[in-house]
Amino acid sequence: MRAAIDTNILAYAEGVNASGRKDQALYLIRRLAFGAAVLPVQVLAELFNVLVRKAGRPPSIARAAVLAWQDAFPLIDTTGTVLLGALDLSIDHGLNIWDAIVLAAAAEGDCRLLLSEDLQEGFTWRGVTVANPFSSPRHPVLDGLLEGGR
Repeated sequence: MRAAIDTNILAYAEGVNASGRKDQALYLIRRLAFGAAVLPVQVLAELFNVLVRKAGRPPSIARAAVLAWQDAFPLIDTTGTVLLGALDLSIDHGLNIWDAIVLAAAAEGDCRLLLSEDLQEGFTWRGVTVANPFSSPRHPVLDGLLEGGR
């Protein structure tokens, strides 16, 4: 079983936004078993933007952070198939195109979960369920995935 990680989780891990979430995000990421998590390429592009525009980091430092995350997890490319799925999600379910690309990439990458605080928890599309890793109680599938990371 695999999960895709959304931008907000990585942004928290980088210390951006809610300061109390950094430790939670890092704990979550460390608990995921090797190979159990993947990153849509869109997430890394969004992370670069957050680090430069919101956190005020120099682009070279933001690039280094993005490359480190790229090295830590397998990537899911934004293919034509991902784009078509994202367009359907945007039209049929009202998602903005950027969130739709992340969810469509997760589906294309055979993920069971998309770990995100930004999308509607429990929303399921093509077998991928959105789970907020910071909610209590945690999604039971996420609990199962984290059990494998011990």
